[in-house]
Amino acid sequence: MIDNLKKILNEDQDPKAIEKITAKLENLLMSNEEIGYIAVQKKPAVTLFPDSIVVTNKRIVLCKPKNLGLSMEFIDYDWDDVAASFVKEGILGADYTFTTKSDSTHTVDYLPKNQARKLYTYAKEQLDLLKNPKAIVVEDAKTTDLQSVVEGQAEEIATEEVTNFAEILPATTYTSYEDSKIEIASGERKLNELTQDELFEKLQNYKKLLDNGLIMQGEYDNYKKEILMYM
Repeated sequence: MIDNLKKILNEDQDPKAIEKITAKLENLLMSNEEIGYIAVQKKPAVTLFPDSIVVTNKRIVLCKPKNLGLSMEFIDYDWDDVAASFVKEGILGADYTFTTKSDSTHTVDYLPKNQARKLYTYAKEQLDLLKNPKAIVVEDAKTTDLQSVVEGQAEEIATEEVTNFAEILPATTYTSYEDSKIEIASGERKLNELTQDELFEKLQNYKKLLDNGLIMQGEYDNYKKEILMYM
């Protein structure tokens, strides 16, 4: 547990005191309960058994050593029971105070100022979550709706692009070789009416179309076969 708290437990805490507190708390934590911060008393005189205060995502826990440090008294309050929290800084440290909805007040004095501020900030965050539980849900819903809108717009744009592209493309139909002969015959003179030079020129034109990829090899072969019948 200590390893998981190294990033936040770095403001003058006594490592031995933190280790002792977390070891005793380990069996007291509820399911899905995580320690958010621990603040330890630091009085001007040497204190062998300082009081401490622990905040988790579910409650505030007051830790008071008893029997010369051989035992520990834990007094906890769920965040639902906490009405407010305060920090008062002085020359020799800071006092952290919280009140409950039953009008009881609890104070841990002589806390290092940095620890008291961290404690207050974490407590305020938990109390804000209780006051505005719907804010997170609404925010998540907005994010989900925004993603849906963006995805919908992307799908709509993609569909529109495909539709417009389809409108731009000219309509094409397959024309068989027999139909080609009819088109040639209706639009131009019949092959049997052309001279040898004209037939040769037409064959060359078809060869150019083939070379430029405008007609397929099979089409060219059919045209060529038809023209050669009259040469």
